[in-house]
Amino acid sequence: MELLLVEDDNHVAAVLSAVLTRHGFGVRHARTGGEALQALTSEGAEFDLVLLGLDLVDMDGFEVCGEIRKRTGAPVIIVTARGDVRSRIHGLNLGAADYVVKPYDTGELIARIRAVSRRTVSKDIVEGVRTVLYLGSLIIDLPSRQVSVDNSFIRLTPKEFDLLALLAGRPGVVFTREQIMDGVWHNSGAWTGNTLGTHISSLRAKLPVPALIEAVRGVGYRIVPPAEG
Repeated sequence: MELLLVEDDNHVAAVLSAVLTRHGFGVRHARTGGEALQALTSEGAEFDLVLLGLDLVDMDGFEVCGEIRKRTGAPVIIVTARGDVRSRIHGLNLGAADYVVKPYDTGELIARIRAVSRRTVSKDIVEGVRTVLYLGSLIIDLPSRQVSVDNSFIRLTPKEFDLLALLAGRPGVVFTREQIMDGVWHNSGAWTGNTLGTHISSLRAKLPVPALIEAVRGVGYRIVPPAEG
């Protein structure tokens, strides 16, 4: 899981980054609100979650939270010393998935990160209570964001996983480019004309059956159900 840590204190960021890395997270540190927003919209940026401090040197953290929600579907956990009820309510109303007050136990923070990740499954991907998708021997576990075939895991980037899960949620259904860009990139603007094609090519190269993803000329893409292949 790739995290964007937005924290103005370099020492705090270094300690927390080290702890998160030991627990298997990839961490990128942004010291200011401007750096955070630039990181989110840079080419190839793919973050699963944002840890956001509120006391930043260039922007109010609440303003940054609002801008993040406009640019990405990645959930935001606010981590701050501001523990008053009004701040908590404001942060959650802005779209934060959780609000953690300093000082905190790092074990609890990691548990909260994982809890938010488990429940952050797009309604465009999951219907009803389906949390695991099967395509022949390919297994897509949505809560854990893991893909496996014959008990071997396939390492995907966050956007590659979102793309596969979106298409696999409705095998045989053609998704237009616009639907895919909206469902995976959330119209964030953090993509170019080649973004979708590049991700499709990379995803096909990692799948045991590249032809599982079929291009429908002039429209978009679909998953070919195993029975058809």
